[in-house]
Amino acid sequence: VNFGVIYGMSDYGLEQATELSREEAAQFITSYFGKYPGVKQYLESTKKQAREIGYVQTLLGRRRFIPEIDSSNRQVREAAERMAINMPVQGTSADIIKVAMINLDREMQKRRLKSKLLLQVHDELIFEVPEDELEEMRQLVPEIMTTALPLSIPLKVDIKTGNNWGEMK
Repeated sequence: VNFGVIYGMSDYGLEQATELSREEAAQFITSYFGKYPGVKQYLESTKKQAREIGYVQTLLGRRRFIPEIDSSNRQVREAAERMAINMPVQGTSADIIKVAMINLDREMQKRRLKSKLLLQVHDELIFEVPEDELEEMRQLVPEIMTTALPLSIPLKVDIKTGNNWGEMK
């Protein structure tokens, strides 16, 4: 529901996705933006920026051009608006994890660790870690990941271990 409302779900769409009546859905959307006016401001300013300069960008400056933002076709235009809203957030998240991976690799090489970064899945990193390096990696990974990009809001990192991905605890 949260992402649906952020990406422009109407009261009708919210009604269909939940057990709310259309009136309740409309009230929820109004209340949501009343409680979180910064979200509404972000949505509107991001769409405005995309219209004015033709692109949006991540905190590290990676750009996505969105020429469809001015389309006369409502569906195309609304899809472009959703892209404009999504890209700075998801793109910055991708930038952060890429920077963290580079920094982790450098530090792991510097320390001559045998641990290996095997896989990235969205915002997760999967490592193969020898038992004798487990505690060092438990400290190193969150330290590097949370400092990959200085932000005003702290990043949180969860560490899970297991013999395989399915056994992570």
